[in-house]
Amino acid sequence: MAIADADDFLPEALQFRPSAPLVDIGANLTHESFGRDLEAVIQRARAAQVTTMIVTGTDLTHAEQAVALAKQYPGLYATAGVHPHDASRWDKNLERDMAALHAMPEVVAVGECGLDFNRNFSTPQEQERAFEAQLALAVESGLPLFLHERDAGQRMREILHVWRDDISHAVVHCFTADRDTLFGYLDLDLHIGLTGWICDERRGHHLRPLVSDIPLELLMVETDCPYLLPRNLPAKLKGRRHEPALLPWIVREIAQWQGISEAELGAATTQTAQRFFRLPTES
Repeated sequence: MAIADADDFLPEALQFRPSAPLVDIGANLTHESFGRDLEAVIQRARAAQVTTMIVTGTDLTHAEQAVALAKQYPGLYATAGVHPHDASRWDKNLERDMAALHAMPEVVAVGECGLDFNRNFSTPQEQERAFEAQLALAVESGLPLFLHERDAGQRMREILHVWRDDISHAVVHCFTADRDTLFGYLDLDLHIGLTGWICDERRGHHLRPLVSDIPLELLMVETDCPYLLPRNLPAKLKGRRHEPALLPWIVREIAQWQGISEAELGAATTQTAQRFFRLPTES
């Protein structure tokens, strides 16, 4: 399992090279913690067969940074949106700037956008206003949606039900909610993104029995790094910063609960991500 080209940041026990390429659909590589060693992070990801990474843009600044990374590094792509925490900043100027980003070839989804009624850094009314505006941008651009939802499943489903015939694909990234919410999203033909949350025995236990109910053609995998470091790792990591090279450990956990091999899950989620984000397939 050791990866000869990886540096010593990852202990040998964590150097995991699966048999087929993987797509990390949610990597916050514009986070300040990656500023000192991004080049090495990307090299480690590629050594671990994570050959494609979707860099999440959660506001105008980070979306622009994500696009810049996508231009610099082959295999990186960007999303562009306004997270519900920042929904109070939504205005016509921001709408115009986001629309311009959505026209760029490096941008493969509208988002991260949605609803978060857990912390309410922006009011629910502000969140809904910004969310619906971004749904309209997704319709205009034809791009899929990269969605965030926390403690807002019912309202999210109500809004998406109204828009469902007009938008294309949508993925609820970092899904952590309950059975009813999951089936509500699946009934809307939404994709589901799973993270290292499922590797956490303290809070991911309720999610594990639901994994096998997610059709493979609607399932994708992500790190959401540098957050949500998996707790199933066989060795400690310096600094506890999550990164895309650890995605294979998440795939291993999800495959166990799907009841299929890691290779089958990896191949299926990669194919789904390539189709969802309209990515080129590797020859």
